[in-house]
Amino acid sequence: MKYKIITILCFSILAFSLKSNAQDNTNTFWKNVRYGGGIGLNAGNGFFGATLAPSAIYQFNNKAALGVGLNATFNNQKNVFKSTILGGSILGLYNVIPAIQLSGELEQLNVSRRYDIRVNQNDETFWSPALFFGAGYRTGNFIVGVRYNVLHDSERSIYLDPWVPFVRVFF
Repeated sequence: MKYKIITILCFSILAFSLKSNAQDNTNTFWKNVRYGGGIGLNAGNGFFGATLAPSAIYQFNNKAALGVGLNATFNNQKNVFKSTILGGSILGLYNVIPAIQLSGELEQLNVSRRYDIRVNQNDETFWSPALFFGAGYRTGNFIVGVRYNVLHDSERSIYLDPWVPFVRVFF
């Protein structure tokens, strides 16, 4: 019930922000699309991880944006496991003031883990959902902040902790 109320509140704020921009000419659609995303690389002591996460948002006005993102991650711990994580997300952004940005993101990732035979663990494939609410400091095209996963499950989540820092870039 709590999640439904939060979701309805977020969409209400977004709809109110969009109403003021509804009468704009539709020919400007592509001028309001911004692209960005993230790249991650992690290596050390037999571990390698790489992430590519492109995203695109439609900037309705100077306060609200809505978009989609993709995520592709590969991890390899030598003699332990390999994992492939693929999925996508829907992202909503709202600038309270130019420097403060609030966000909501619904993410669905498919996780495939293959364990080394010496680990004595069964391979697994599962879906890992996440619903993030976050806040960040914005300067120009860069946003730095933290988000909280309200659906965090310590047994099945790919995130170690429900609090996840982020850096966003949109051009």
